[in-house]
Amino acid sequence: MFDLILLISLLLISFAILVALYRVYKGPSMPDRIIALDSIGINLIALIAVFSIYMRSTAYLEAILLLGILAFIGTIAFSKFIERGVAIERKHD
Repeated sequence: MFDLILLISLLLISFAILVALYRVYKGPSMPDRIIALDSIGINLIALIAVFSIYMRSTAYLEAILLLGILAFIGTIAFSKFIERGVAIERKHD
């Protein structure tokens, strides 16, 4: 029964990722697309976590940590690009 619940949750999380991909493609504005990309990152973390529980393995926990860090940095970089026009500022002497 627990395995069935995990498989259903994997299916629902996958559907949520597909919906977010649609928002990335059709989003009316750039901030909507950035929020959808962040949502995809969060859903991927959840997908890997549920899959790790389903497989009864801790081997995927490093991937979860790495994906969380990359999703956070990506969201910050996109937001900074929208706000200022550049993602990395360089000091000119």
